[in-house]
Amino acid sequence: MRFLVTGLGNIGEEYRSTRHNVGFMTLDAWAQASNAVFSTARYGDTAEIRFKGRVFTLLKPSTYMNLSGNAVRYWMGKLGIPMENLIVISDDLNLPFGTIRMRTGGSAGGHNGLQNITDILGSDHYARIRVGIGNDFSKGQQIDYVLSPMTESELGTIREAGLHIAEGIKMFSTVGPQKAMSFLNTPRKTENQTNNPV
Repeated sequence: MRFLVTGLGNIGEEYRSTRHNVGFMTLDAWAQASNAVFSTARYGDTAEIRFKGRVFTLLKPSTYMNLSGNAVRYWMGKLGIPMENLIVISDDLNLPFGTIRMRTGGSAGGHNGLQNITDILGSDHYARIRVGIGNDFSKGQQIDYVLSPMTESELGTIREAGLHIAEGIKMFSTVGPQKAMSFLNTPRKTENQTNNPV
């Protein structure tokens, strides 16, 4: 059974540690913990992780955030992955920093990457995992905030979140989305240890 796990972000060294690249970072944390290595392929970098008969293809699109749907559609077609086995990880301004929330469908919530995937696939019935990046910025400074680099402490929190997400995705593949959502949506001890406001 195959699953496509797509982390959203922007390619390029200047974006590597920015808040908008949380999707990339969570996949990096999972891959590193699993000794998996990303390789450059069409429409993005991919790595493969196996678990209990499941195969997870981790995808970091090279299309830039706002065109992520092109990469997702290509890899779903190439690997024969059905919509119910697609999981997308993105950043979310509306959640406190490091908070994780999983849903099995719904609106893009203003996230351009999610919206493009929905538009390209013609459906919003796919699982998505949102990772909070807080909203500690002044009016009109949203773009600067999401594209600004994180501190070492914040990066550590995101790496930890990535490992937690990996466990949740394994549950998604073995015991189903409801158990995975219960696991991922339950507040962790570290979630509220930040000064970023909701």
